[in-house]
Amino acid sequence: MKNLLFVISGPSGVGKGTIAKIITESDTVKLSISCTTRLPRNGEEDGLHYFFITKDEFLSRIDKGEFLEYSEHFGNYYGTPLSFVKETLKTKDVVLEIDVNGALEVKKAYPEAVLIMVVPPTIEELKNRLIGRGTESIEKIEERIKRVEYELEKKKYYDYTVINDNLQDAVKEIKGVMLKEKTR
Repeated sequence: MKNLLFVISGPSGVGKGTIAKIITESDTVKLSISCTTRLPRNGEEDGLHYFFITKDEFLSRIDKGEFLEYSEHFGNYYGTPLSFVKETLKTKDVVLEIDVNGALEVKKAYPEAVLIMVVPPTIEELKNRLIGRGTESIEKIEERIKRVEYELEKKKYYDYTVINDNLQDAVKEIKGVMLKEKTR
C-alpha cells in the first residue's frame, strides 16, 4: 500500500492537536512537526511539539523553498518542512495538523493528500474550550472566534468533515477515514 499524506485542520481549540497526537501513536503514522516563530507554550518542547525558530530564519527558509506550506497566523509564522514530509512518506503515512490555508496549499502541491476538517459541535463550545485552555487573553480568544466562520467556509474543499463532540468518537471516525483511503 502506498503511504498517504493526511491533513487535519480546523478552528483553534477544536481538538485537532489532541486527535492528531492519538492517531499518530501507531508505528505506521508519523505526525509532522511544524516550524513556528511563536514562543513555546507551557510544556512545549523544541523538536517535539514544534521547531521554534526566529522570524529571520523562517523567512530565509521560505526563500530557499524549504516549506511544503507556510502561513502567518495571529502575528506568527507556521510552516511544514518539505524534506520531513518527503522522507517520511517513503516509509509511513504522514499527518499534518495545520490551518485551513496551509491545507489548501498542501492540496495544490500534493493533490492526493486527504484533507480532514475537524469542527466543533457549536461555536459556544469552542469558545469554552479556548477559555478552558487558559493560554490566551479574552481578546486573543475573541480574535480566534472571529476567524472560525472563515475557516468553516473552507470545509467545502475538504474530503471529510468530522465533528469533535466526543474525542473518542472523533478519533475513531478519522481512523476509519484513514483506513478507507489506504485500502482504495
